[in-house]
Amino acid sequence: MTMQQIYLAIPLLPLLAAIVIGLFGKHLPRAAAHVLTIAGVAISFALSMYVLKDAMVSQPYNETVYSWLKSGNFSFEIGFLIDRLSAMMMVVVTFVSLMVHIYTIGYMHEDKGYARFFSYISLFTFSMLMLVMSNNFMQLFFGWEAVGLVSYLLIGFWYTRPTAIYANLKAFLVNRVGDFGFLLGIGLVLYHFGSLDYAAVFSVAPGMADTKINLIGNASWSLMTVTCILLFIGAMGKSAQVPLHVWLPDSMEGPTPISALIHAATMVTAGIFMVARMSPLFELSSTALSFVIIIGSITALFMGFLGIIQNDIKRVVAYSTLSQLGYMTVALGASAYSVAIFHLMTHAFFKALLFLGAGAVIMGMHHDQDIRNMGNLKKYMPVTWITSLIGSLALIGTPLLSGFYSKDSIIEAAKFSTVTGSGFAYFAVLTGVFVTAFYSFRMYFLVFHGKEKWREVKHDAHHEEDHHDEDHHHGLSPTDDPHEPGWVVKLPLILLAIPSLAIGYFAIEPMLFGDFFKGIIYVDAHAHPAMHELTHHWHTIFHSSLGMAIHGLMTLPFALAASGVVLAWFFYMKRPDIPAAIQARFSLINKVLENKYGFDSFNDRFFAAGSRFLGNKLWQIGDVKIIDGAMVNGTANLIGKLSGVIRKLQTGLIYHYAFAMIIGVFLMLSLGLLKI
Repeated sequence: MTMQQIYLAIPLLPLLAAIVIGLFGKHLPRAAAHVLTIAGVAISFALSMYVLKDAMVSQPYNETVYSWLKSGNFSFEIGFLIDRLSAMMMVVVTFVSLMVHIYTIGYMHEDKGYARFFSYISLFTFSMLMLVMSNNFMQLFFGWEAVGLVSYLLIGFWYTRPTAIYANLKAFLVNRVGDFGFLLGIGLVLYHFGSLDYAAVFSVAPGMADTKINLIGNASWSLMTVTCILLFIGAMGKSAQVPLHVWLPDSMEGPTPISALIHAATMVTAGIFMVARMSPLFELSSTALSFVIIIGSITALFMGFLGIIQNDIKRVVAYSTLSQLGYMTVALGASAYSVAIFHLMTHAFFKALLFLGAGAVIMGMHHDQDIRNMGNLKKYMPVTWITSLIGSLALIGTPLLSGFYSKDSIIEAAKFSTVTGSGFAYFAVLTGVFVTAFYSFRMYFLVFHGKEKWREVKHDAHHEEDHHDEDHHHGLSPTDDPHEPGWVVKLPLILLAIPSLAIGYFAIEPMLFGDFFKGIIYVDAHAHPAMHELTHHWHTIFHSSLGMAIHGLMTLPFALAASGVVLAWFFYMKRPDIPAAIQARFSLINKVLENKYGFDSFNDRFFAAGSRFLGNKLWQIGDVKIIDGAMVNGTANLIGKLSGVIRKLQTGLIYHYAFAMIIGVFLMLSLGLLKI
């Protein structure tokens, strides 16, 4: 196989499997659904590993595969840009997708839509691969919209549930808001740069750094700032940044495997990947970078607070994802693009691990998701317990684990950044360390330690609907014990725990301080010195991954993380009366958090109610009064009135007609005489 054939095979194999299972799944044996899709994704993963190995030594591949449309001077093409950035993303996407595919065999084994689910997740993998492999804005937008469409299908997979339909519609509409900005940004690129090809746009961008455009009246705006902010609005929708974050927690209505797929390595990180890929543009606008870092820091801090009050195990992990996406966005705003991508990679493994661990707990608890009804599960589910502990320790940034290297690098990048808003960003990511540790280990202690509460509590909390039997009893009865799921569930947990432990240790030096992204990610070290300072720190203080970990034990982030863990242990293991008392004492703050800062209610009252009001008025005035009343019925009424007048002339009396004929002849003769 040539390299181009390999590049084509990587996205097309999952697509082929998705088409076969989607169209013919009902007529094939049940096992065919997972055999075909897993084979497709597994081969894609193996080929992606080969491509990454090749990308380490070869020049980037940037070629057009198919010319879709030519219009005047513009050409719209399908093409691949395979460099170390896209190759690394391909490996992460296919690996996490493969783990989710294997896990799904166990999680969805009794579901009526078994084949349909495998078809969707395989199609999702294809869409994400097309996005990360693209070499132009048109294909990027195709992949962008495709992951949005498939996520809509997956979030609403159990389409008989009103909450799932509400959630997928919400995700679809909020993403359309971001995508509108994204499309406007791409339109500006095409209009002013004359091309949608990355290489062509990046080559002429420096010469257009000072270009001004008129958007409203005579006010002039920087082309680069407007373009970058519009592109980032697209990222705000996909990567769930405030205020376009509201869809992500509700997307937990979908089955747990897609929570891991959408919220770990794939859809939500598309925006982070896109901004890193666009670094040659973003480096030309400090205003856009300020906008990015401020939005990211707000998301990182305030979404973390919401994780503290959640009792649904999946929603705790979902708010954790929002917060970590905020961290990645802060790194982008600090021009530390490689750090953002590094955290994207480490986060993909430990967040997928946490989601799949949560799914294993839900299965063990007979589809009860309320962490207040759990406790001491480490006794019954040892593999889930140890892997979830590894994921939680990686998430809070424990030295030597993967999350530590990427998270601490983001905090240092925010500290060294000079763009407007970097001071607030540094405060936000530091405070976020404590908050993350607190809510993560609140969940961990309530689920895996303490009393076995299902023996005491009658289960009436929110549950993940049992999708094969509407009347199935949810939760454990007092005589039941939780159970560890089978190996198709445990194997992905173990395989994801390995990179969660080790990948940061081995990858930090080449990815952040080596030549891994050389020539791919562009940073103006003079204007934005954060990466330069980070590199200097590495070579003068840390020297190695081990040195950074040892130094990390003496830093403020480690102290904050440790104090968050200790406080969670004290509050929920020793003195559970204290959190209840705090909640009662600060009921107003608790109410604000429970209302999610009012974003949902504002959207429902302003945008949703406003749209309904506008639609109602357009119907009443436009449809009923203008179209039906004036145009349709009005035309009929006018003809009716004219007919009434004409009807009076049609009397049926012969002398009336004779008289009319005489008058007509008289008028004709009069006109003739006048002309003579």
